[in-house]
Amino acid sequence: MKAFHCSGIIASALVLMALPAAFSQKRMEGMQHPPGATSLASLVEEAAQKNPQILAASHAWKAASHAPESAAALPDTQVMLQHVSVGSPRPFAGYTNSDFAYLGLGISQEIPYPGKRKLRAEVASREAQSLHVQLESTSRDVLERIKSAYFRLAYVQESIHVFEHHDQVLGEMQQIAESRYRVGQGSQQEVLKAQLQHTKILQEITMSRRDEGQLEAQLKQLLDRPQDSPDIVAEPLAQRVQPYSQSQLLQLIQQQNPQVHAQQEMLKQTQSQVALAQKEFRPDFNVQYMYQNTDRKFRDYYILTFGINLPNRGRRRAELAEAREKQERATQEVRIETQRQMADLQEQFVAVQTSTEQLKIYKEGLIPQAAATFSAALAAYQTNRQDFQTLLSSFLDALDVDLQYQRELADHESGLAKIEALTGVTLP
Repeated sequence: MKAFHCSGIIASALVLMALPAAFSQKRMEGMQHPPGATSLASLVEEAAQKNPQILAASHAWKAASHAPESAAALPDTQVMLQHVSVGSPRPFAGYTNSDFAYLGLGISQEIPYPGKRKLRAEVASREAQSLHVQLESTSRDVLERIKSAYFRLAYVQESIHVFEHHDQVLGEMQQIAESRYRVGQGSQQEVLKAQLQHTKILQEITMSRRDEGQLEAQLKQLLDRPQDSPDIVAEPLAQRVQPYSQSQLLQLIQQQNPQVHAQQEMLKQTQSQVALAQKEFRPDFNVQYMYQNTDRKFRDYYILTFGINLPNRGRRRAELAEAREKQERATQEVRIETQRQMADLQEQFVAVQTSTEQLKIYKEGLIPQAAATFSAALAAYQTNRQDFQTLLSSFLDALDVDLQYQRELADHESGLAKIEALTGVTLP
């Protein structure tokens, strides 16, 4: 009977010693895509076409793109119908009441001073360009949020797999503890500890399922999918390489960051507004042409009127001063936004660098060391050189290290997604 139990213990031990190493190797090489997994690229493409925020920003830009044509157009032409009667207050009393009665038809057109229409169109064009840059900013922000949620979802789903796998290992440990207890080599407390840890793992899986559902809800909202649509399964995370240097990324901030570009477009718009405010000191003109018919009692009248609209110089000086102050404000806001985005990039760059070093430590040190420690503890437990608590502690260390690696990997990829949003680059 003892020989039977000992052979069972040895067989279970051999399985246990192989599982941690195989599991760690599986994490290093990367798992195959689970059935029904959705790639991040497909979600990004779907969001670009369906996300309401992106679509709203797109329509705002398209609406503003028609403004320059409107701003450059002449003011509306006014058509006038004029009737003069003498001796009677009734409209259109007729020509019979007086020889001085007449019917007139005229046209009036305001003509802005040369250059004003062009500047007004330029101001409207700058505003449209600013909205176009804001569209790009909105798109990058939405896509960065999708990537971040996707990476967190991949971590949560992978952590569930980690818990489930380690729970299988724990089940093997519990079988060994029960076998040792039956032959008088162990205690009931060891079995109870294994059962307690199994319950804790089930609790962690339940909490992870909750997080999984919440992250899927966020993704469906960003993708404009119904909340009762099929669940989203993320592909396992794989570490990407960041090939750009710090100086290259900082230079890309000035060249491709949409927030900086938006402020630069606002500055150009205020510069055009200053030029327009200066031009507003010039007078506008008005041309009227009138034809008057006297029912052939007299010859017809043809009247041409040319008027000049003299600007209120006090008001124009105030508008010019306001425009110049707005220009100065926009200049400072460009500097503020550039520094803000560069600081944000620097934080992400340092975080990604640190995360890259941490991942290397996990892959080359902590994970294999934790697996080796667990194998050694298992062997020592089999020969009664260590107690079950030490074995359980090494098991929990291996589980914790594996979870920390997956969390660090998700943080690393989220940091790269933020760098992509800040600089406009697309990392492979």
